[in-house]
Amino acid sequence: MPAPTIRMPGFLVTSPLPAGSAQRISRTEFYREEFVKHRLCLERQREYYSERAITDVEAALTRILARLEQLSSKDDADQLVSRLLRQFDVVTGLSNWTDPATLH
Repeated sequence: MPAPTIRMPGFLVTSPLPAGSAQRISRTEFYREEFVKHRLCLERQREYYSERAITDVEAALTRILARLEQLSSKDDADQLVSRLLRQFDVVTGLSNWTDPATLH
């Protein structure tokens, strides 16, 4: 089986990964995508929030995204990130959004 290829902005790395790290990378990327969805949802709702609220939420998202690899490596990562995502969902309401493409 060939060594996994990891694509990161500006890097292409092909090397053996330590046991469990491939799962952590995919989990980290999944989490990253979820937080980015919240950021995009917040942007779509910008007109409904004060600039201060937008700035505060964006700053929190930026901090979390910067530490996501570290958070993902914790034993309780799923519970921790799930709690953070629920907190952002209170603001963005992302879980209540329906993709227009799925409507009949």
